[in-house]
Amino acid sequence: MASVKPVKVGDVLGGVTAEEVARAKAERAACRWFRYFPDAGPLRRELYRKHTAFMRAGARYRQRAFLAGNRTGKSDVASYEMVCHLCGSYPDWWEGKRFDAPIEAWCAGDTAQTTRDIIQVALLGPLGAIESRQWAGMIPRSRVYDVSRKPGVPDAVSTIWVRHKSGGLSTVDLKSYDQKREAFQGTAKHVIWEDEEPDEEIHGECLMRTMTTGGMVLVTMTPLQGLTPFIAVWLEKSVLEVLDGDGTKEVPARSAVFASDGPGGVTGSTAIVEGALTRYLVMATWDDCPHLDEAAKREMLLEYPTYQREARRCGIPALGSGAIYPIGETQISVAPFAIPAHWPRVFGMDIDAGAGWTACAWIAWDRETDCDFLYDVYKRSHSEPVVHAEAIKARGAWIPGLADAAGLLVTAHDSQQHLGIYKKLGLDVTLPDKAVETGIQVVWERLSSGRLKVFTSCGAFFDEYRLYRRDAKGRVVKANDHLLDCLRYVCNDHHRRAKTRPGSVVTTEKGERIGPDRSLNWLGI
Repeated sequence: MASVKPVKVGDVLGGVTAEEVARAKAERAACRWFRYFPDAGPLRRELYRKHTAFMRAGARYRQRAFLAGNRTGKSDVASYEMVCHLCGSYPDWWEGKRFDAPIEAWCAGDTAQTTRDIIQVALLGPLGAIESRQWAGMIPRSRVYDVSRKPGVPDAVSTIWVRHKSGGLSTVDLKSYDQKREAFQGTAKHVIWEDEEPDEEIHGECLMRTMTTGGMVLVTMTPLQGLTPFIAVWLEKSVLEVLDGDGTKEVPARSAVFASDGPGGVTGSTAIVEGALTRYLVMATWDDCPHLDEAAKREMLLEYPTYQREARRCGIPALGSGAIYPIGETQISVAPFAIPAHWPRVFGMDIDAGAGWTACAWIAWDRETDCDFLYDVYKRSHSEPVVHAEAIKARGAWIPGLADAAGLLVTAHDSQQHLGIYKKLGLDVTLPDKAVETGIQVVWERLSSGRLKVFTSCGAFFDEYRLYRRDAKGRVVKANDHLLDCLRYVCNDHHRRAKTRPGSVVTTEKGERIGPDRSLNWLGI
């Protein structure tokens, strides 16, 4: 196979006979690769800045992820780049990584069926062409040397051999995550494309396969499962490509991706430390894709559940499968404003010895509208009570709290003793009503009715909110939920301990004026 004479395609396209010219023109008309990222026209390359930035980053980053909404071209950009490497043919504008010799590659999806229906179709064209060999996908027809069938899956291909411009053959195997980690062990690979979120172990194996080849791993996905551990790692270790005027720029992903104005408007004031961030991340929205008109966007948006719309439209890890509160962030968030002095306030506090976290969430209540506002949060690990107490008092030592220390201690008596430590440190705290399902229902009712809003500045809360979900058996997943517990403590106790700021004067619904020497609880008594 290695001695196959190459067919001139792409940057080597040409021919000396009329027959070759005619064949080349027909191939260009059928092949998607020749039509993508043109120099001019309504879909010209300069309009797809995030897509081209993703490919360009291959020259510097071994791991790249393209988190994007549906129909944003994430599979197209990955298949386009894959074909460039398989064929060794790169457009004149290419600034990404190049391979001068044939490569070994993998492409993988969730299941054998989805790999066939998405990846195979992207590379080879519509199903049913195995017999006719009339390929109409991203790989130029003349470059497809041969394919092998996948047993047990109709119309599915297992391996594609592709003619490389050097005269040899590149190989790409189509795999699926349901084959488990063992199927991803083996020989070295140059390029691996993971379509949709893989298992962390599978991604680790893929990365190992590329370590000795100077290779790369590409991930394309719409993050419908929320802020999963896999995505969280990417946010911690990636630079994020964002639009900046007429171009793009790189900023640390963790500090920017959940900014209130969205990933397209991040200012990126935090400097990138050379070598500290080893992964590259692009987040593309429908607005980054000129092939989607406004009518199509509106139509698609209506097809999705409310809690999925941010992920479907913007690629923002939002509310995942089994979301406990399936309400989009835009529906519950408000811009920060100055809390009126006469609004009662209270905080919930959660102490977790296992994770070493202590967390607090502060609520203010607008009595006129019966609306709660979560306006501030605190979350810190592995610190002494005095550290937490000082941080809490700095937000208002007069504000009472509902604190759960049962995660730290064994008995209710021990819990009371630990609360005594915080009381001696100047906090007004008591034990909350910890009923889980009741508290979840109360929070849900206030969120769904618009009577509970969250300041957009409470980023740590939204990080938890996106991941707060039930498992396959309907149980609440107890992981990274400290601020959600704080909110539940407050709502569960029906705001009974809330107080107004000392010195404020309030008029009750009955016309009673309450002065600075008297507190006002949530019941208006």
